[in-house]
Amino acid sequence: MLQPTTGRRGVLAAGTALAASGIIRPPEARAARALDIVLESEVVILDPHVITAAITRTFATHVFDTLFAMDDRGQIRPQMVEAWESSADRLTWRFRLRDGLKWHDGAPVTATDCVLSLNRWAPRDPLGRMLQAATASLEATDPRTFVLVLKEPFPLLLQVLGKPNAPLPVMMPERLARVPNTQRITEIVGSGPFRFRADLWRPGNLMVLERFADYVPRAEPPDFLAGGKRVKIDQLNLRVMPDQLTGANALMQGEIHYMQYLPFDLLPRLERARGVQLLGLGGLHQFQGNFRLNHAVAPFDNPAIRRVLWKLADQTAVLTAIGVPERFRAPQCPSFWMCDAPYSSTAGAAGARVDIEGARAELRAAGYRGEPVIAMEVAGSISQTASMVLVQNMKLAGFNVDQQVMDWGTVLARRVRRDGWSMFSVYSNGTDMFSPLTHFYVASTCADFPGWSCDDRIPALLQSFARAEDEAARARVAAEIQTIAYDLTPAVMWGQFTIPAGYRTSLTNLIRSSYPMFWEVELAG
Repeated sequence: MLQPTTGRRGVLAAGTALAASGIIRPPEARAARALDIVLESEVVILDPHVITAAITRTFATHVFDTLFAMDDRGQIRPQMVEAWESSADRLTWRFRLRDGLKWHDGAPVTATDCVLSLNRWAPRDPLGRMLQAATASLEATDPRTFVLVLKEPFPLLLQVLGKPNAPLPVMMPERLARVPNTQRITEIVGSGPFRFRADLWRPGNLMVLERFADYVPRAEPPDFLAGGKRVKIDQLNLRVMPDQLTGANALMQGEIHYMQYLPFDLLPRLERARGVQLLGLGGLHQFQGNFRLNHAVAPFDNPAIRRVLWKLADQTAVLTAIGVPERFRAPQCPSFWMCDAPYSSTAGAAGARVDIEGARAELRAAGYRGEPVIAMEVAGSISQTASMVLVQNMKLAGFNVDQQVMDWGTVLARRVRRDGWSMFSVYSNGTDMFSPLTHFYVASTCADFPGWSCDDRIPALLQSFARAEDEAARARVAAEIQTIAYDLTPAVMWGQFTIPAGYRTSLTNLIRSSYPMFWEVELAG
């Protein structure tokens, strides 16, 4: 049967106040209704198929589009697809695109574009590779229809096509989809609600996204990444600020309309600032902090030594030290798959309680010989604060810790080596961590991925999770995987929290999400 869908509105209506000024807006970027925003960082890599960076994903959700998309309840809804049907044995799937879809260069979106886009994206994505392994053929049968034939049923098919995790399965025109996925595309042409203005791009200063006049939104109300995306502004100006303090001051002065991540130490002042509203959400819209461990070298090549850290990771102390207000954090969360999320679980977590004396005894019993634990820390980051809290407890338990401070680029460069480091602290979007199939440190089990954690049972269970017929069955498998993960200890969670965004109260209809989204937004004044 052809399956229709409905969405649910997830927008925030705010009051009105003095519109933000255009003090920092250069002449070439002025528009009748332009929004000035500051995101987590500058958008540098524009090809959404080749990188997992969240900032590239944010760019992609505005400029490109996907076949399906996730709503606020975690359900998958059609986006570019108008209707679809499957055979009785669930091996043959036919998808029909919505009428009127266009690329930003004016050409119509075709089924061939979509087939080639999926073929380019899939090898770069863990879920895409699983789908590719289950695929017998994928072909366009007419300009708006393509057919996917599977070798075996793949119950997560729609979830994979509509996943919100980077790299996103976005659609591209044929000429771009034919660019090898080992290379980055240099021409940015999507079919999303905004188009990229390459002529106005000023790296280090400004990126301009312009309303795409020929975009045809879905009829349903907007609902997270799903539903209608009606653009009510003319232009989106992505500003680059030298630091968070400068951005926060610009927000309070009305020089920008939105800032994605506010500094915790300025929250009291921002909450008192006239014309500023904070946005902080829970559940999947929060972050999960992790200490990633290197299983390839001592001391964390010893699983008993790794497990000691479960008694030393004090989430409450970490989040307090970072300065996260209680309303923006979850209590001590034992779930690899996030708390207040579809697969939340306490399985395997019985021993994950702060107990320094118990940790000291376990460390002695594990045969620890004083090998240095090299902790890579990103200077000035909340991840460094999290590391400092854990390291203090580790030293009390008897660990010999060598804290090495560096920038994030150096961490990325060093973590690909199997030696020279023991752990690093990082935090990730909940939408990336709520499922075993996308959790960075579980989905990569027994793969060539920095940390090199391996338990042969997990890859097989990930396949079982993907083949499970319903959510209840997937939840059972997720709990089984988590029990093994606690024993394996690929990473240790240091907290679940929100970094609130801030926006001017002159904005209305801002969608409530940890993903910045600027369709539906209106600007008063």
